[in-house]
Amino acid sequence: MTKDSKHMKRYAAPRSWSITRKEHVWAVKPLPGPHSKEQSIPLMVALRDILHLGRTSAEVRKILGRREVLVDGKVRINYKHVVGLMDVISVPKIDRHFRVLLDPRGRISLKSIDASQSIWKLARIMDKTKIKGGKTQLNLHDGRNMIVEKDTYRTGDVLKISLPDQKVISKVDFKEDSLAMLTGGAHIGTICRVKKIETTKNPMPNIVEFHEGFNTIVDYVFMVGSDRSEIEAAEVSVL
Repeated sequence: MTKDSKHMKRYAAPRSWSITRKEHVWAVKPLPGPHSKEQSIPLMVALRDILHLGRTSAEVRKILGRREVLVDGKVRINYKHVVGLMDVISVPKIDRHFRVLLDPRGRISLKSIDASQSIWKLARIMDKTKIKGGKTQLNLHDGRNMIVEKDTYRTGDVLKISLPDQKVISKVDFKEDSLAMLTGGAHIGTICRVKKIETTKNPMPNIVEFHEGFNTIVDYVFMVGSDRSEIEAAEVSVL
């Protein structure tokens, strides 16, 4: 696949995609989006190859064209639109809802959830910026920017926001004894309890230690709850 190619072969697709590599030649090339290429998939792959809501690309395009698929509460009709970590896919016509997670193999997994869980999602604060009027802009992991009047947030905190109106329901602090889902490393996809957060005095990333007996870099830590997890871990993806 060249840099400007409009197509992508299956063998070149990210290893996080749960697709067969040898049965067909081509895969859907995703549109640029807020999620990294390794932690997102096009809607076509999600609906056809993982959820099996359509047998062919033509069937999936018809479903999308009928405006039957929502992503984070908004209708999406482009089959190349990407969905990534913590996004919510809903098909109201058949009352099915899914949250995008990572399984223990590091592959994209769609966790089935009920309707009451489909109206919110978790979003990690990646950065924040002071803007005019003394307000603060929060930059979230899924590309959203949220402006708040009072800055009571830290980088690494996770917001529970309503869908699709994007109002803050609650916050999970990035702190010791909270629960976190790991998005990288040897324990990817698992939920663990934070024991200690170690700030490094050099350009290397901070280290987070867990009660389960291992540690990882802060970039792989996605807070999911205080006393209990707001979400369930994904099952292992099966083709």
